[in-house]
Amino acid sequence: MLGGEGIAGVMGGAGLNDSPAMRLPLLFALFPLFLHAEAQRFEFTARASEIDPRAKAHPEIEFVFESKGKPADIQHASVDTRVKPQGKLVIWLMGHSAGLFERVNSFGLHAIRVHYANGWFGKFGNQSPGADGQQNGHIRLEAATGEDFSPLVEIPKPDGMMERSFQFVKWLAKENPEGKWKQFLSKDGTGLDWSKVIISGSSHGSTTAARFAKHQAVDRVVMFCGPRDQLETWQSLPSATPSNRFFGFSHVLDGGWSGDHYCRSWELLGLNAHGPIVNVDQMTPPYENTRRLITDADVKGDDKRAHSCVVPGGASPKSADGKFLHEAVWKYLFTQPVDQSGPATAADEDCEKDLKK
Repeated sequence: MLGGEGIAGVMGGAGLNDSPAMRLPLLFALFPLFLHAEAQRFEFTARASEIDPRAKAHPEIEFVFESKGKPADIQHASVDTRVKPQGKLVIWLMGHSAGLFERVNSFGLHAIRVHYANGWFGKFGNQSPGADGQQNGHIRLEAATGEDFSPLVEIPKPDGMMERSFQFVKWLAKENPEGKWKQFLSKDGTGLDWSKVIISGSSHGSTTAARFAKHQAVDRVVMFCGPRDQLETWQSLPSATPSNRFFGFSHVLDGGWSGDHYCRSWELLGLNAHGPIVNVDQMTPPYENTRRLITDADVKGDDKRAHSCVVPGGASPKSADGKFLHEAVWKYLFTQPVDQSGPATAADEDCEKDLKK
């Protein structure tokens, strides 16, 4: 941000010192964020059940509006209008991550976290892969879309991720016009413009993000510590979202990595066509333009910490001066141009593909 002397110098150089009225339009053009009194980082929380009266609880799959006397359907949103906007919306499919939202906002991205029917995993997850090898994938798709893909659950449209996201963005467009949320609504006003959406999540959420992106074309997929569904085959299905738009990041001590769950999914998704597996602690951006990133940063040998450390937070590794080690990685995952792709590599012989045995 410039002080008075900096502005005066620029305006003087423009040759407009004789007329304050003439200076103002140019000043806005040069310093729009400086002069926008309302420019700030906006954060919102709202209950899904209050935004959309059609929303219903499904306690049979642990999808409720209250838990232990507290609201369980709180949704989060944030945007920083001081930052040049990228015109893209991040939809986060796991528990709210304040640190991640701060960072994606600093990249010029809008972000929301919606409450949708993801509690089914505790009931059905261990029954994978099912008769056709895609049981969890079918449930994930129903939970995401609100359409009938699985006989095991009944999740109507108002309770699926797509509709919850649409209703939330509509609400935000009214509540926060300064945030320009309306740009993410489709032209016909019946849903979101998914070409502007980055779908992301960690663990269970990253797996659903990947499954959804196979079905619905999106701008980008960012997968932290995932995807899993390691006994299923949906990862190799034809994809509405091209493989160069999928990005993954995991720690090598994470049980999903050491068990070959993630490397298997990454190859089935076709990510080896876009560069090798790169250790971000041994290389600088743009990491050979790859889509497969790993870290072996010190997590004190704790596999649970390893699982969560790839998302900004208390478990994330820090340098000696207290700064997060992976700031550049997070920026790469969400902003690396998708048309810049690394060289195709052969399948990893050390990654076991048949995990049923």
